[in-house]
Amino acid sequence: MARKALIGNEALLERLGATFRDAGYEGASLALLSEAAGLKRASLYHRFPGGKEQMGLEVLQEAGRWLTAHVLEPLAAEGSPRERIAAMARELDCFYRGGEQACLLNMLSTPIGRSGPFVAAIRQMFEVFVGTLAGVISETGCPADVARDRAERGVALIQGSLVLSRGLGSTEPFRKTLDALPDELLSDKGECA
Repeated sequence: MARKALIGNEALLERLGATFRDAGYEGASLALLSEAAGLKRASLYHRFPGGKEQMGLEVLQEAGRWLTAHVLEPLAAEGSPRERIAAMARELDCFYRGGEQACLLNMLSTPIGRSGPFVAAIRQMFEVFVGTLAGVISETGCPADVARDRAERGVALIQGSLVLSRGLGSTEPFRKTLDALPDELLSDKGECA
């Protein structure tokens, strides 16, 4: 008879994700991951025979499921573009704990021009996020290229504000970015008239 797992999969992935967010992929040693999981290394390898790379991929997949359920689907739901973008900002605020939590995609990314185990998955997540956000912006009459530029800028503002918040030790840059996001993305600067 198989032994019952000491920790559920969702909780385990959350703990591993927090470690990757705090230490990055390279800095997240097996000792750190094991400690965060509350499991011995042997148990961790039993759950993830592919080692740290499998852990990272499963954490990314879980983040992708969250992004779909809490950001992409609500952006595609009913309501005005402003209402949907404001709802997205509220969800991101919860996910990043008001700016206290680093972006997992950033912490698992590899430098530009280098290959890594998560490059394709991270690129796809950003492309889908930007594309979905651009679709909402285009509903206001923006041409597709302007909507895409605004969506990319919006995602860059979100990600950059997380980095700045972490660097300054203050969540204020992230909070200000989320508060201004609907106006930033939907303001009429003449491009969409």
